[in-house]
Amino acid sequence: MSRSYDRRAFIKGIAASGVGVALAGCGGNETTEANNDDTPAEGDSDTTESTSGEPHNVGMVYSTGGLGDNSFNDMANRGIKSAVEQYNIEFQNAEPESPSEFSTFQRQFATSSNPEYDQIFAIGFSQKSALQEVAPDFPDMKFTFIDATTDLDNVANYVFNEHEGSFQAGILAGMLTSQEFSAGPSQTNTDSNTIGFVGGKETGLIKKFEAGYRFGAKRVNEDVDINIAYAGSWSEPSTGQSIANSMIDDGADVLYHAAGGTGVGVLQAAAERGVFGIGVDARQSKTLTEYNGAILGSMVKQVDEAVVTSVNNAINGEFRGGEVVTLGLEDDGVALLYGTEIGDQIPQEIKDEIEAQSQTVTDGDVTVPSHPDDL
Repeated sequence: MSRSYDRRAFIKGIAASGVGVALAGCGGNETTEANNDDTPAEGDSDTTESTSGEPHNVGMVYSTGGLGDNSFNDMANRGIKSAVEQYNIEFQNAEPESPSEFSTFQRQFATSSNPEYDQIFAIGFSQKSALQEVAPDFPDMKFTFIDATTDLDNVANYVFNEHEGSFQAGILAGMLTSQEFSAGPSQTNTDSNTIGFVGGKETGLIKKFEAGYRFGAKRVNEDVDINIAYAGSWSEPSTGQSIANSMIDDGADVLYHAAGGTGVGVLQAAAERGVFGIGVDARQSKTLTEYNGAILGSMVKQVDEAVVTSVNNAINGEFRGGEVVTLGLEDDGVALLYGTEIGDQIPQEIKDEIEAQSQTVTDGDVTVPSHPDDL
């Protein structure tokens, strides 16, 4: 299951127009000024050299937190850049600062005349209300929704079994905390049997991460204590760090987050306090190398592959409007990828147990709960 999806891309900047883009305050470095009059503005669009015919124009509306989150949004951005390698594409990024801007950007892409967009991506479950408002007004537009679903005929929906990948993370945390283990600057706390989970906002989606993590940990360590906290934000690393420090003070020695940019603070605290972290969405031992000495692994959602697949379908006349594509352990849509710095030091018996337990899920013998109420 440990597939690597790294790609090298040559990206060429082009002029962009017709879409106002607001910077999310999270360190993203691709911006355009607000522009609603179809006057070209130098911006953050990227393309391959146009080789034949008109390009497939794609509008990317990211979740709040924006680019630079080293997580969910960046994985989607990686996906569209990967698609650039394969197809004649031009794309434009929009980074809403608040949920109230989702419909604005979706609608601006849909109504733009220079260029006319062929496909619009809504990245993140929090765009659902906006998409349900906007998409029906443009029945000929191809919308792709990543991380939640609608029942609209012109929307292709891609979702993930996050609870299954989090199950793997829970097994890792539950087994490791019960052992004496050290790697890099970090070590387990032999006086405690405690792990932690830090979520972003307390939503049904993030509850899937919590449920899978708790289920996996308890399956291999009945006596483990699991501290749970929600930060209420996707883009406040200082809040994540504060929560993590409190958990570490309480004896937690493995911390898993599903908190976007806020989770960066969780991994920072783990590294600074000499315990272990588990990242999410992207392989964060690679995207956050300053903390990779404490990162056991990351529960990766192949958001990039969903983006590439949907672009391919749209270009080739196979767009899956009105359908839901669910990606889980069975097809590597989610997977625990071990840390690039210390992953090879994790005891082999733990890795073997993760593999064996995962097989029971893919075989249909074990169903991982998708909500804590079902534990």
